[in-house]
Amino acid sequence: MTNVQHATFGAGCFWCVDAVFRDLKGIEKVEAGYANGHKLNPTYKEVCTGRTGHAEVLQITFDPKVISYAELVDILFHVHDPTTLNRQGNDRGTQYRSGIYYHNEEQRKIAEEVKQRIEKSDLWANPIVTEIKVLDNYFGAEEYHQNYYNLNPNEGYCSAVVGPKVRKFREKYKAILK
Repeated sequence: MTNVQHATFGAGCFWCVDAVFRDLKGIEKVEAGYANGHKLNPTYKEVCTGRTGHAEVLQITFDPKVISYAELVDILFHVHDPTTLNRQGNDRGTQYRSGIYYHNEEQRKIAEEVKQRIEKSDLWANPIVTEIKVLDNYFGAEEYHQNYYNLNPNEGYCSAVVGPKVRKFREKYKAILK
């Protein structure tokens, strides 16, 4: 894994987008976690209160020779609703906010450019509220959150919410799937 980069994205519940990014060519690792809060090593239970300041996120390790950061940001804007503040579907609270947490200035610039392009398109009728901020901190989530959909596809939330999203994604992006 030489010359890999990292991307950190918040898109509501991390279970909902974990399987999506795992499926892409060039993705070396996907880890569910918590970012940009004020508590060290928070637990899922603590983050769910909305009082730690963290967002549920994915930290993605990718090979930029296979898939670019710009492509990942573009996919992010297509696989969740970036127009709802602190909410995705029935999941509500600041921990479910839409966010791009950049690792360097180049990523910030790319994220802003992709966001502007998406805002000018007809993809979303409402304004995009995705925050673009430097990654201040990141903590990996508990082991049972990792690869949750693929390990629990018949669990109620997965079959009702995550499954349809993953199937739609796989159809739209089949050319770049592993």
